[in-house]
Amino acid sequence: MLWSRGLSVLTCLFVIVTLCPTSVGSDESTAQAAAAEKPPAKVRVNWAEITLSGSLPEAAQAPGLLGDVSDSLPSVLNRLKQAGTDKTIRGVILKLDSLDIGWARLNELQTAIAAVRAAGKPVWARMNDGGNKEYLLATACDRILMPESGTLSLTGLRAEVTFYRNLFEMLDIQADMLRVGAFKSAAEPYTRAEMSKEFREEMEAILDDHFLDMVGQIATARKLPEDKVREAIDIALLPAAKAREVGLIDVVAYEDDLKALLGELDTNADIRLRPDYKKPKPDTELDLFSLMKMLSGPAESSGSVQPRIAVLTLEGAISSGSDPTSLLTGPGGINSDQIVPVIHKLAEDDNVKAIVLRVDSPGGSALASDLIWHALEASGKPVVASMGDTAASGGYYISMGAERIFAEPGTLTGSIGVLGGKIAVEGLMNKLGVTTSVIKRGKNSGVMSLTSAFEDSERETMQNMLNEIYGQFTRKAAAGRKMEYEKLEALARGRVYTGRQALAVGLVDQLGTLGDAIAYARQLVGDTDGKLELENLPAPQSPLESLLGRSGESRQPLATLTDAVPQPLRPLLQHLPALELLQREPVLLLLPCHVRIE
Repeated sequence: MLWSRGLSVLTCLFVIVTLCPTSVGSDESTAQAAAAEKPPAKVRVNWAEITLSGSLPEAAQAPGLLGDVSDSLPSVLNRLKQAGTDKTIRGVILKLDSLDIGWARLNELQTAIAAVRAAGKPVWARMNDGGNKEYLLATACDRILMPESGTLSLTGLRAEVTFYRNLFEMLDIQADMLRVGAFKSAAEPYTRAEMSKEFREEMEAILDDHFLDMVGQIATARKLPEDKVREAIDIALLPAAKAREVGLIDVVAYEDDLKALLGELDTNADIRLRPDYKKPKPDTELDLFSLMKMLSGPAESSGSVQPRIAVLTLEGAISSGSDPTSLLTGPGGINSDQIVPVIHKLAEDDNVKAIVLRVDSPGGSALASDLIWHALEASGKPVVASMGDTAASGGYYISMGAERIFAEPGTLTGSIGVLGGKIAVEGLMNKLGVTTSVIKRGKNSGVMSLTSAFEDSERETMQNMLNEIYGQFTRKAAAGRKMEYEKLEALARGRVYTGRQALAVGLVDQLGTLGDAIAYARQLVGDTDGKLELENLPAPQSPLESLLGRSGESRQPLATLTDAVPQPLRPLLQHLPALELLQREPVLLLLPCHVRIE
């Protein structure tokens, strides 16, 4: 009986042992199947987001009172460069919003985008609405996105010049203006009711150059025939769906569709967007020490004792005198009393191996332009010039002594001519019941008076002075360009050129960006390894200096007023700084006032 029970137990154990391996194998198979069905862990993929909007000034901007830093062209270019080399970044999303930039800054940004793409990083453009400049920038990217409600305003180009002769006649104001150079048209808005033949001729040529380039850029980037691009431009306003239909954009999508679209590039990716990539964040928790540090601005770099190349940014109208500010223009611009000492300091510093100028100026005072030019000539340093949106008239003058001049394709330059005169208000004052009695000694004592127009002898002496200044300008330009005087003078006469046109006639040496100019300066001084530091001058103005009213990049009072008036009246206000400068400076080297090609 006991033996029988023992056998039964052994039998049961045998059955259990036999069945157990089968059960374990089944569980393992189930686990493996489940593991095979489980999706692999997602890999984090970062995309940098950079917003491009506003005017993007040439010079770096100092922090505001709350520590916020406005975007500038150098800061944006640096952020794009960092994105191109950042191994944690898969690509770049550019948000384009109401850009107010010229053709040179546009080219700088397009070049920077091309460098990011060349590094293997895709660049996508996203915009809710877009005009000519936004779209041309977008065409430098791999893909262009717009929401369904967006409109592509590809309106072509238009130059508008406002004339005030009839208004002056109504007000009994006399614009008594003199010039040297048939194309020197800066005074025409005050003396004529429409463009002269010469003014129209040069503006037609500039517009044609920009338009051909615009059509060519779009056709190449979008792989479209040029006639199809012209047809789209003639439509002008294209809803997003229509823009996609004709091949101008790639995707009609909203912002919240972006991650899904990016996910198509990297399957099973955890897409992360890094907004405001590498943009300095304002310090919202300020103690006394950090507040004082912020107000004092960035540390001065001019005290460096390292071998270096100075990059001197000259932006705005050119003036002389110890106080370049006014109620109309506010602080800022290029003032010879401030810039010439900086150049002298660089000349005396043996560690400064070369000077690179970045010029964005329509000109201004003939005297101040010459003083800056002479300081650069006498510096004994290799000088390379890089022209921004505008380097015309006085802006060309301060550039023309450089060993090599780089212009952007769309730079407005040339305008080698001279302007002088005054706006006489005696008639208007008489209408208002205001009269003037005059006592004088000297035949031409009233030559600078704003009360009355020139008398014959005053006009003659003013014209003689303008002729002399024009001769100085053209002789120095011919020497700087190593060109026969007669050939240079024929190219002068106040005519304005684009960078492409200026290269063709020999007024500049090469088309290229600021980076190209810096590379050439390194070559001049034998810095083949690129080891020399770059010193950016002038240093950004601190918030404390802004409060105390020192010159810098603070907002001009006139700009604030202009923003507040209706669009049709703005051109009148925009002419006021030029008129004020004319009152303070007897001779001007100035581009035609506020000629914008949009």
